[in-house]
Amino acid sequence: MGGERLTRTAAALALALGAAGCTSGDPEPRSAATAGEAGVVARVGDGDTLTLVDGRTVRLVQIDAPELMSDCYGRMAQRALSALAGPGTRIRLVRDPRLDESDRYGRPLRYVVVAGRNVNVELVRRGAASPYFFRNERGRYARELLAAVERARSSRAGYWGACPDAELNTGLGSITGRA
Repeated sequence: MGGERLTRTAAALALALGAAGCTSGDPEPRSAATAGEAGVVARVGDGDTLTLVDGRTVRLVQIDAPELMSDCYGRMAQRALSALAGPGTRIRLVRDPRLDESDRYGRPLRYVVVAGRNVNVELVRRGAASPYFFRNERGRYARELLAAVERARSSRAGYWGACPDAELNTGLGSITGRA
């Protein structure tokens, strides 16, 4: 009888630890919403760059949005990011340990999470950005990004419908043509 109670207690403890994300052999967080560091958006620079109230400029990792002034859909991409993470929005910045810490300009490369939603993936889903795999390195959300771009392209969402010269090239980023 005592052994059965101990077994049930151990099973309940294992279930509780697993639900809390405490598992062995999985060094990555279970949920992007609970990982990373907090921040508050001060300004949206373009479709893939945010400036935080603490002064840091963050580049959204694994995506590329059209250039603000020169590319087709550049201003709309900025508006899409503003709608998801505009000034005053509380965000979580999540680093991907498989990828570089920062870009060549020293900006941290991060997934941005708002209310449990991965903004990077959502921008691709809306057709405001494309997956961008620098050096063909694929991070933890690569599959989601590729699925999102296929849905956006097939439904002609965002620049896939607005820019006749739009092309998918995950090694180059957004190719939308001139503004």
